[in-house]
Amino acid sequence: MKQIVLASTSTLFGEEYLAYLRPVLEKLFAGVKEIVFIPYARPGGISHDDYTSKAAGAFKELGIAVRGLHTFDNPAAALDQAQGIFTGGGNTFVLVKALHDNGLMQHLKQVAEKGTPYLGCSAGTNIGGQTMQTTNDMPIVYPSSFQTTGLVPFNINPHYLDPIEGSHHMGETRETRIREFHSQNTTPVVGLREGSWLQVNGEEITLGGKLTARIFEQGKAAYEVESGSTLQHLK
Repeated sequence: MKQIVLASTSTLFGEEYLAYLRPVLEKLFAGVKEIVFIPYARPGGISHDDYTSKAAGAFKELGIAVRGLHTFDNPAAALDQAQGIFTGGGNTFVLVKALHDNGLMQHLKQVAEKGTPYLGCSAGTNIGGQTMQTTNDMPIVYPSSFQTTGLVPFNINPHYLDPIEGSHHMGETRETRIREFHSQNTTPVVGLREGSWLQVNGEEITLGGKLTARIFEQGKAAYEVESGSTLQHLK
């Protein structure tokens, strides 16, 4: 049975890394002694070792050790044997390219679908959707495919932002960008605001956090769903 948390962000303003998710992580990784961390999303400025150390610091308080996937000689086997998996945020193009280049995207999907607890934040959440095509990130590298794990039957836009009332900014809003996506694609999109997450237990998908999420479906008006709502209807 799938056990998955897909969070909009890893860090809320004024809080420590993963602090707002701690009660959720205690349940998701209950009984887990070590997780495998996928650090591939960071394009520069922080090494895979340093990024893994940052994740390890947050999980230390839960009594859980962390080992970076990049340290294994056989990453696919490491995913197979993992007690839990966490994919951190960064640039989704960089993350997707690395996973495809190493033949790990579908492998990660299979492992998560068999029940290994999985946490994604930001870019790590983007890859939980059908494709990465609703990311906010710049295409600084060229992945071989936009296809991701499809752990949920829709796409996700993490860090979703509403238009700011009274702003004179004349650029495109997130809603405009998602409507552009729907001019070419039919996949529903969940606009996931900061502090929100999707909880997947088996085939049940529930919105967590204090805020609503904005839902976009091709040919329909966007609408809001309340925290605690199920999202299985989005296919």
